Amino acid sequence: MDRTASAREEGAPASVGGTPREAGAPSLAVTDMMALLTRFGKTLLWLMPIYLTGYFGLSVSFLVFGLILWMGWKMRRDSKWNKLRDAFYLLENEEVVTKRRTNNSLPAWIHFQDLERADWLNKVLQQAWPFVGQYLEKLLVNSIAPIVRSSNNHLQTFAFTKVSFGVKPLKVHGVQVHTGTDKRQVTLDLHISYIGDCEINVEVKKYFCKAGVNGIQLHGMLRVILEPLIGDMPLVGAVTMFFIRRPVLDINWTGLTNLLDIPGLSSKSDTVLMDTIASFLVLPNRITCPLIGELRVAELRSPLPRGIIRIHLIEAASLESKDTYVKGIIKGKSDPYAIIRVGTQAFMSKTISENVNPKWNEMYEVIVHEVPGQLLEIEMFDKDPDQDDFLGRIQLDLGEVMKNKIVDEWFTLKDVERGKVRLKLEWLSLHSDPAKLEQALLVNNSITAQNSEEPSSAIMVVYVDQAQDLPLKHGTREPNPLVQASLLDKTFESRTVYNTNAPVWEDAFTFFVQNPNQQDLDIQVKDDDRELSLGTLSLPLSQLLRSPAMSFDQWFPLEHSGRNSQIYLKILMRVLIPDAVDLEKIPRTRKSTLEKMQGSAKSDKINATAAKLVEATGMATLIQAPLPTESSAPSSVGTEGVIRIHLLEAENLIAKDNFMKGMVKGKSDPYVKVRAGAQSFRSKTIKENLNPKWHEMYEVIINHIPGQELEFELFDKDIDKDDFLGRLKISYKDIMKSNVMDEWFMLNDVKSGKLHLKLEWLPPGMDSVILDQVLQANSTIFTQNGMEPSAAILTVYLDRAHELPLKKGKKLPSPMAQLTVSRTSFKSQVINSRELPIWEESFSFLVGNPNVERLEVQIKDDGHILGTLTLPLSQLLTSKNLTLDKWFQLENSGPNSQIMLKVILGILVSEHSSELFSIQTMDQEPANHEVENVSSSPSVSDESELKPGLSLVNDPSSHSVSSFASEHSANIPASESASSELDLRQRMNRKMDVSESPQIKLTLQYIMQHGRLLLVVHSCRNLKLHSKEIPDPYVSLILLPDKNRVTKRKTNVKKKTINPGYNDKFDFEISLEEAQKRKLDLTVKNSVSFMSKEIGKLHIDLSLLDLTQEITQWFDLKEE
Repeated sequence: MDRTASAREEGAPASVGGTPREAGAPSLAVTDMMALLTRFGKTLLWLMPIYLTGYFGLSVSFLVFGLILWMGWKMRRDSKWNKLRDAFYLLENEEVVTKRRTNNSLPAWIHFQDLERADWLNKVLQQAWPFVGQYLEKLLVNSIAPIVRSSNNHLQTFAFTKVSFGVKPLKVHGVQVHTGTDKRQVTLDLHISYIGDCEINVEVKKYFCKAGVNGIQLHGMLRVILEPLIGDMPLVGAVTMFFIRRPVLDINWTGLTNLLDIPGLSSKSDTVLMDTIASFLVLPNRITCPLIGELRVAELRSPLPRGIIRIHLIEAASLESKDTYVKGIIKGKSDPYAIIRVGTQAFMSKTISENVNPKWNEMYEVIVHEVPGQLLEIEMFDKDPDQDDFLGRIQLDLGEVMKNKIVDEWFTLKDVERGKVRLKLEWLSLHSDPAKLEQALLVNNSITAQNSEEPSSAIMVVYVDQAQDLPLKHGTREPNPLVQASLLDKTFESRTVYNTNAPVWEDAFTFFVQNPNQQDLDIQVKDDDRELSLGTLSLPLSQLLRSPAMSFDQWFPLEHSGRNSQIYLKILMRVLIPDAVDLEKIPRTRKSTLEKMQGSAKSDKINATAAKLVEATGMATLIQAPLPTESSAPSSVGTEGVIRIHLLEAENLIAKDNFMKGMVKGKSDPYVKVRAGAQSFRSKTIKENLNPKWHEMYEVIINHIPGQELEFELFDKDIDKDDFLGRLKISYKDIMKSNVMDEWFMLNDVKSGKLHLKLEWLPPGMDSVILDQVLQANSTIFTQNGMEPSAAILTVYLDRAHELPLKKGKKLPSPMAQLTVSRTSFKSQVINSRELPIWEESFSFLVGNPNVERLEVQIKDDGHILGTLTLPLSQLLTSKNLTLDKWFQLENSGPNSQIMLKVILGILVSEHSSELFSIQTMDQEPANHEVENVSSSPSVSDESELKPGLSLVNDPSSHSVSSFASEHSANIPASESASSELDLRQRMNRKMDVSESPQIKLTLQYIMQHGRLLLVVHSCRNLKLHSKEIPDPYVSLILLPDKNRVTKRKTNVKKKTINPGYNDKFDFEISLEEAQKRKLDLTVKNSVSFMSKEIGKLHIDLSLLDLTQEITQWFDLKEE
């Protein structure tokens, strides 16, 4: 009945009035038409790439590549939706799924005795989740959105268009409570899971950009620490939260952020997100919410670690072979390396090429904050040009290492068929007793590692609290201060506090310390532009050894700052001792530095007590302890020298920059780190160059302690992490033995690359007569980094002071000394409550010009100046042996206040100075030899007439003549400056050369131990021009007679120069008797033309020379 009526109604004509359904028919038709047009437009849009490919005549590969990207994006989107749908199903039907998977038994985690269910907490979260969503919505819309809009002009139209956190709350699967670690805290481990149906959409209306998130999955273990427990409400002082390990995160993107699901971008975006979360919530990072006032949040956020684990990555065995050839038919080996990770601390070992049983013998140190809980993760990979192959992984709970103290065993790699790795893990405990420092240093001396990581003897935590009365920026504006804390080459930076000169940072930094006796902590307060300095502080770590519990908790006055500027720091240092080492069996052959300090303090206390007894008995006028007439400086003081480092260039460096996952090779942006003990330097970065040229100079002061090395490390500058390009180590002993090393050095731990260095050992000289000549020679040296060479080294031995003024209330002062030369300052140790302090410390300074510079000494007590001394260094130039060793009267002090110093000045004579002015020391007077067709070199009197400002051409390591001439073109007449560059070079050559004749510098010596004749071709100068072209000279030589020409040698070719520098070394395996029968035939040639043309010749009869002695001198070339 209904069907018939319905049929009639559908087939009958419409009435006049029409039914409601008939009245809505046109609107339905419009809707259907819009849907059809929309579908048609989408179809055209999908066909558009095909049309454009044909229209522009592009290859079909572009279309195929786009199709592959779309398919990858579609598959990843479908995979995410499936995971999210499965997670929702599991969340809603947990009991059914669990019983099905466990054969009707309860979940496995219920049987864990230390993991408790939290059903009551989940019910609370279920009830409160809508209100949590409202709070988070207000936070995003009212707080986060304005910050985003104000951060950039392009984001002024940014807005949250939809914020919904859904109905699926955060779920806690179990809670584990730790109460035995500390009585003043409660530790909770929450196993959380969030499978949320949240939807958050954002829009930038100005650019019609829409993006968002539709569904998030987060799984992990969140540790919550309630500390400190207090006796007042709310019973807990603060709540600290963090993830011990990285949580698992999966986000379903919408809108424009759909692009993040494209293959290649998806893994990158996930990594960036996890790194961002780890920087806030994964150890050692924490979120601390204080519940009461007067809490030091920084100490809760960065507490002292539980311990340190020293990881020795020794070797691996039976790794899988991943390298194959001929499409897998031929099996190769692997190039294994290891990635070691503990929380956010990660290290990468070197790569061992073509070895399935690699040996590393590398050492790393990691900070352990929470045990049990933190894991050691090691992953092995095979290094490949495109994508590295997986070789296995292991995980180890660090609680086992703390329990066993030392673990040394083989671990089987997981997720692979075979492979194992050998590790040695040591647990280092923290001790507050400074007497154990020497024991830690002795233990560390026995440790050697291939990666040259020096083991740490202590750990230091620096809490940067606040500052006061910082200077204003440009005199009127409030600064935006931040703090940079540095120890050797490790630098940490605090957050920036805006628009205040009394900032509160509450940040903390942790440093590994190799030797507290030799290292200083440097604090710099800067404006946010990192250029304007607001104050500095340099603190020797040796002062911590004498403070109670090895800690400071006080205000420190800032230097180079305002009058009342100061910073509040809390510094803790703890000695690291391996628990598995028996300290009683460690041999102690010398007293520790601390015991020496305590011993001197005890002797001073006895002397002071004796003086008081003498005065009390009325015998002070009869008995007076005589003051020493000179310092107690050891003989080693003043023997320090300088190594001058010329960083010239590099060649054949590895190209680290690549694109499209290594398919397109780029170049590198290399720079060099130079490390010499506690001093370090960094060169400028050369953009996109595998053969960079730096021409920079550095100087380091060194002593004669054996075993020291100069280290060079090359890196490729990148946005995230700089890539390693090689390293090089040179012993100080080798440099001092050679005096000058001008060589190419091969880089280690890389496949290719070499570095050109010129290293000079400059021992201190005691002759003040040569100072002016050294200064003139130094003025002709120009470097790219603007470093001016030093003319002298100043060594100051700070012995003691006498009758310093008392503090207010007649209290004994606690003096320290600050010594300054030019812009370099050093601080001595603080001698607590002493009127007669004894420091016995030595300091060394580089001096540019002793004629104008001066030594300034300030004796201070907690910022109060007890006395000053200003000593012009020119006084030393007239002293015997350039040394003053006596008592100096202090200014602005007591009437009898004095200070005992030994001040030694040493003149630094470089090879450049010796060549320009023939400065010869007593041990370097050249012997007079009769040489065939060879005239003697210019005498001292001849060369002394040379103008020092025009001597640049004689040093091959200096700038070219053209660059020098351009800088001094004002001294050349206008008529001459209009001539060609060639004429200018010739004129400069005539002005600058001592002799018009061309010369060559050689070294000849017969090495008896090896039975070889050594010949070194150093350089040429004043080569003559036979055409308008500047020559490309090289040197060809042979020992005559030689019928078969087996002794013929030649140097490399130097382009476009008349003063080439070679430093090429040749040796000949002949006896001494045979060498004395030979004649050296040497020819300088020009390789520009097809047939090399001779520029000059030299013949030396070796029978006229004493070859058993080293002969180094300039020889005149005979012109052809």
